[in-house]
Amino acid sequence: MPVKKGRVRGDDREALDREARWEEPRVVKKVHHHHHGGALYFLGMIGAAVYFLQHATGWWGLAVALLKALVWPAFLVYRLLGLTGL
Repeated sequence: MPVKKGRVRGDDREALDREARWEEPRVVKKVHHHHHGGALYFLGMIGAAVYFLQHATGWWGLAVALLKALVWPAFLVYRLLGLTGL
């Protein structure tokens, strides 16, 4: 008895499912995460904190020094753009 397209009898459906599982190609993705920039930023932040804390006076000076240590790349880019005249 011919089987209509899209219709499979119960026993045949299990066989087709098993075959489909074995025939599917397996794709293995290799993901390489290189987080070396974070370590460099952290060392820069520690150095900036030491620099800014040396010049800080009082509690507010300490708070501002720590905030400056977090955003030191913004100061660097600002100065570099100022030197280039942009």
